[in-house]
Amino acid sequence: MSWPVRHLNVLQHWDCQGCTNCCREYRVYITEEEQQRIAEQGWEQTPEFANLTPVIKDGPASAPRYRLAHDAGHACVFLNPEGRCRIHEKFGSEAKPFACRLYPFQLIHAGDHWRVGLRYSCPSAVRDQGKLLREHDEELRRFAPELEKHEGLFGKPAPQPPPLQGQQSVSWADLLHFTDALTEMLGNRKYRIERRWRHCLALVALCRQATFDRVKGERLVEFLNVVTAGFETDVLADPGSLPAPSWGGRMIFRQFAALYARKDVGPDRGLAARGRLALLWGAWRFARGRGGVPRVHGLLPETTFAQLEQPSGPLSEAAELVLERYYLVKVGSLQFCGRANYGLGFWEGVQSLALTVPVILWLARAFHPLPPEEAVGRAVSIVDHNFGFSPLLGARRQRLGLWFLAHRGELEKLIGWYSR
Repeated sequence: MSWPVRHLNVLQHWDCQGCTNCCREYRVYITEEEQQRIAEQGWEQTPEFANLTPVIKDGPASAPRYRLAHDAGHACVFLNPEGRCRIHEKFGSEAKPFACRLYPFQLIHAGDHWRVGLRYSCPSAVRDQGKLLREHDEELRRFAPELEKHEGLFGKPAPQPPPLQGQQSVSWADLLHFTDALTEMLGNRKYRIERRWRHCLALVALCRQATFDRVKGERLVEFLNVVTAGFETDVLADPGSLPAPSWGGRMIFRQFAALYARKDVGPDRGLAARGRLALLWGAWRFARGRGGVPRVHGLLPETTFAQLEQPSGPLSEAAELVLERYYLVKVGSLQFCGRANYGLGFWEGVQSLALTVPVILWLARAFHPLPPEEAVGRAVSIVDHNFGFSPLLGARRQRLGLWFLAHRGELEKLIGWYSR
């Protein structure tokens, strides 16, 4: 019997609007079983595939992987001119690869159940279009056993929770108490989203200094209620009162911004289309932070580093709501730590998600002609395409960069600085 699926207490909607972005932007890797099933469907005998190969091998020769092929226009070869999936049309939804059917949902294991997350790289998720997530219960319940099979969890004991930090671990129940404390702070509309995040970072800093061997269950809940209430007076109200980020902090931040904004495949790919040397030159320009911002993403407008450092004023209420939904789903579904984010511990995962706040605000300034909520939404979509999915962000170098920003107090400064 599969673990049940539980929804978050977030008013998030989603339905496919037929934009076909996912069919153009992603390389869809499939299992050998799925590759065999597609081969048996006989596509290579149809006129549409006269000069196309449905599935190709990718990766090193020692560990090849199968993925769906794309045509010269970057679209999946199974996407027909009317914007529909050929496999779906001919054989039904269940015949498609599991990754195609699951997207943009993410199911994250949380002890005795799966939590429902979303990929905000899907425009419909950012725009909050469609049915409430809980109205997708039937299909999500079908996905759960398939996901257990794909991840090698079927019939096995539940995985252990990700550690808080290092070797320090707590039970799933207590880990979710920490998660609840974070989501309560992030949902507190008494404050702007930047201050809510600075409250979260204050909790991380406090808890990193503590052990929770004896503080468990109800005692942990009481502890969290007391300390989070204190942040109302302990955390500076005005982000303008915070010191500016240091030179080193800004340089590391720009390197993260480059990685989060980077798009290497699909029709919107940026510098990657011009080769590796162009990417290296772009990385050097991000490190310097002068002149024009390299267009590492095809949708990034022409702008300069100086322009993106100019204060843009407080976000509109609609833009704040976009960020509130995004972060409540990310935190509540545990998309920021453990298996969902390169094995990061709980507190390090919170800090990695906090770093996306200034990155999103920085990128949103590049889209300033758009209404604020659209500019923020576009920045969220670009960043979430890579969060937890770009191997570069899970590399040791980036983890060291995150450690520097967190331990030098630069995360709070960056959030305050780009909230001006």
